[in-house]
Amino acid sequence: MEGTVFTPCLEGMKNVKSEEGQMLTKPFLDTCKLILPVIEKFGAAMTLVKSDIGGNISRLDAKYSSNPSQFADLYSLVKVEVEAKTAKSSSSCTNGLLWLTRAMDFLVELFRNLIDHPDWTMSQACTDSYTKTLKKWHGWLASSSFTMAMKLAPDRKKFMDVIGGTGDINADIQRFCTEFSPFLVENHKFLASVGLDDLKTS
Repeated sequence: MEGTVFTPCLEGMKNVKSEEGQMLTKPFLDTCKLILPVIEKFGAAMTLVKSDIGGNISRLDAKYSSNPSQFADLYSLVKVEVEAKTAKSSSSCTNGLLWLTRAMDFLVELFRNLIDHPDWTMSQACTDSYTKTLKKWHGWLASSSFTMAMKLAPDRKKFMDVIGGTGDINADIQRFCTEFSPFLVENHKFLASVGLDDLKTS
């Protein structure tokens, strides 16, 4: 593997915004897709997260593909639903974008923990980032399945070796967290502006 597991994702991030500063649907979703191979390396601990992210990407992608010119701007997917009053439906693209953004918040926080706390076990890093990001939005059931899954987190050193490839993994993780975070902040701001940033799971 040339570079690290993050290399394709770091490349993809360069295209997420248009020259006018708009969030572009396809490049944003493609960049999120490029995170899936990173999550796969966690094994069973991240099965839930992976299927969740994959499902939300597919939902948004399907809507985008139905009319690429109308939905070139990521937030146009939400605006259409807000006008149609379907944004709060559990199968809406709005809901998909919200949960995709939250899952990415969790991953950014997790990777940040791996850099900032070299002495933590993988389980500690996972649990801490879960508590800071997803936990408050999850109901009891989702929360307990998540907590169970975190116990299956792989050995930290093995994991870092696997994702490191031939590159500087710490530098790439740092760059990913720094450059990807602003997209997530912007998504939350936009969702909050239409009153949809605080939907919970049942």
